[in-house]
Amino acid sequence: MSINRRKFLGLSALTTGSLSFSNKAMAGEEEFDLPKPIRDLKPLAEGPIPITVDERKQRIAKAQQLMAEQKIDGLFMEGTTSCYYFTGMRWGQSERTFGLVIPARGPVAYVCPKFEESRAKELINPAFGDEVRCWEEDESPYALIMKILIDRGASHRRIAIEERVRFFIADGIRKEAVGFQLLDGTSITAGCRMYKSPAEIALMQHANDVTIEAYKAAFATVKDGMKDAELAANIAAAHRKLGFNGGAMVLVGKYTAIPHGTIIPQTIKEGDVILVDGGTKVEGYESDITRTFIFGKPTQKMVDVWNLEKKAQDAAFAAARNGATCESVDAAARAVIEAAGFGKNYKLPGLPHRTGHGIGLEGHEWTNFVRGNKTKLATGMCFSDEPTIAIPGEFGIRLEDCLYMTEDGPRFFTKQSISIEQPFG
Repeated sequence: MSINRRKFLGLSALTTGSLSFSNKAMAGEEEFDLPKPIRDLKPLAEGPIPITVDERKQRIAKAQQLMAEQKIDGLFMEGTTSCYYFTGMRWGQSERTFGLVIPARGPVAYVCPKFEESRAKELINPAFGDEVRCWEEDESPYALIMKILIDRGASHRRIAIEERVRFFIADGIRKEAVGFQLLDGTSITAGCRMYKSPAEIALMQHANDVTIEAYKAAFATVKDGMKDAELAANIAAAHRKLGFNGGAMVLVGKYTAIPHGTIIPQTIKEGDVILVDGGTKVEGYESDITRTFIFGKPTQKMVDVWNLEKKAQDAAFAAARNGATCESVDAAARAVIEAAGFGKNYKLPGLPHRTGHGIGLEGHEWTNFVRGNKTKLATGMCFSDEPTIAIPGEFGIRLEDCLYMTEDGPRFFTKQSISIEQPFG
């Protein structure tokens, strides 16, 4: 998951409904309060190694290769996720411009407020470049960005801007970049980040393993009269017992038909469908898993819709072959649901959103299983496979397992659910 509406709603439920529980857990005082299935959890064995300096150097080299092919002189980004991807450093965003330039040739260089120079140098790994150009409060950081590019030999007069760069910074660069063309840098950043290495996939596998174990323990605590916030708290506590920070959105009954949830408090009762959507991070790499199951005995309609959802998820997986387009995967899942009489073209009741999103250092990143996306699948790409069937006012079913592309085709990080009564494979 990423910090988006879905995660916000899940964490909101956790903090508003069980703040004292969470505070105890964070303080390490929860042992005697936790339900036994969670109390019995032990930290998972140490996970895969973090991304190495050599791998980050290879990422920078690939970005520079892409720039050379596209006749681009350099790529500017702020200190956010792409910065972490390339350099292992996060800075965040404020009203003061901090960022880095990856030039088409030469080492990375940083632009930083002068009074924060010492902190920046503590965080920067000189293996990728140790040049920090600083600006005083009355000076322009944008002139420094341009000077870096010119000093690195800007021959094409074309600058790429990473997609998360805020407008006031991009506009500041534009005003300084007289005679230069500013371009969308997504072809470079996504051109690198979409294709995960074996090391990245190993980290994502560990994140998925953690979340599945947390779910298993937390689901064993479900009881009649339980609030959605209590189940969310148990899921978060289970992640912590396993040694990680994680959480989930919990939806109950008719609210499971709202894909990204609601702020309305909910209470679990016999016969309710329960949808849980969440994950954790390992070295920044995310899991995103949804399980939909029944508390008690399902109706035949619930069983039928759950089985149809599983069939749609399977169809998407079967369509995900190297060389196939992303939109063909979405079409495969959608065809199953529409053939059963549900709405076409994102209409409800039916599948109201894309079949899957890219995932890696962000819960949602490029690229997506969605109509119109003709990007071809290739080894290393990672996606969620999560066609939803939403029936407003009744219930919704979403099964979400993430997959990664190998030379032989797709593989799931997790075992799929077996049935509406057996959420774990």
